[in-house]
Amino acid sequence: MLSEVLLVSAPGKVILHGEHAVVHGKVALAVALNLRTFLRLQPHSNGKVGLNLPNIGIKQAWDMARLQLLDTSFLEQGDVTAPTPEQVGKLKEVAGLREDCADDHERLAVLAFLYLYLSICRKQRALPSLDITVWSELPPGAGLGSSAAYSVCLAAALLAACKEIPNPLKDGEPTSRWTSEDLELINKWAFQGEQVIHGNPSGVDNAVSTWGGALRYQQGKISSLKRPPALKILLTNTKVPRSTKALVAGVRKRLLKFPEIVGPLLASIEAVALECERVLGEMAVALAPEHYLVLEELIDMNQHHLNALGVGHASLDRLCQILSGQRWRPRSRR
Repeated sequence: MLSEVLLVSAPGKVILHGEHAVVHGKVALAVALNLRTFLRLQPHSNGKVGLNLPNIGIKQAWDMARLQLLDTSFLEQGDVTAPTPEQVGKLKEVAGLREDCADDHERLAVLAFLYLYLSICRKQRALPSLDITVWSELPPGAGLGSSAAYSVCLAAALLAACKEIPNPLKDGEPTSRWTSEDLELINKWAFQGEQVIHGNPSGVDNAVSTWGGALRYQQGKISSLKRPPALKILLTNTKVPRSTKALVAGVRKRLLKFPEIVGPLLASIEAVALECERVLGEMAVALAPEHYLVLEELIDMNQHHLNALGVGHASLDRLCQILSGQRWRPRSRR
């Protein structure tokens, strides 16, 4: 078990194109943000494990002796497996949550922590006693990957604490990185945390939060965009609350109801993403003003597609109207 304090952080993300379509196997383009989530892990020997989330008002602790006596066989389905509804239900019991409790940010954050803590640390001779504090620059429910950054931080810290991956900071170095194999393991566990929170996420959020940079993502396959140009993206927070889980479920329901309509919509969203990837490649070789006009058109078309899927909002339409007279139009997010 790690003996020293561990500090980790992970970035948020914005999806340029492919949002919602990526859940159904289509290509998405996403970039990491310079807004981050931070985690501090403090090992101790007081016989408790504590979780402190000041951004959302959570401060909870569990007695180690009680957790040690729990039957955690429901987690023993392999090293990294998707959490089942039965597992999530039992986690609610462990957390002291009612089976019918609302799936709000606070409860889901606690469940994701317990799932990752018990799953990753159960191989130890005894569950480790520790305190974890997580704070963030990312607003929850704004589509900026706050839950993914949270899950990545938890996965990285717990894996390092249990020495499943090394502590990358050596000899007092202020920053460092894990190997690609370590990052792959972090990403796999972070995806399980995302599944606890969102049910059926695509995996793109935790991938960007794990690797950073600009990525092309499709069905778990990740590749970095080659020499992407430096783009300044204006993020507008309408402060309209949203639930990724509910929106994803709504698109799936619409696809099942109107497959001949929604299927081509998802394919068209992918075509927009692929065209954007091509344009970004051209911009990296020889930048021209016309490229920005094409990017503007693609963003407009993509927004109309999202509206057709039922995941738009009047506040976003209003933003597009306000910005319609601007030469360079930012990517708006709810």
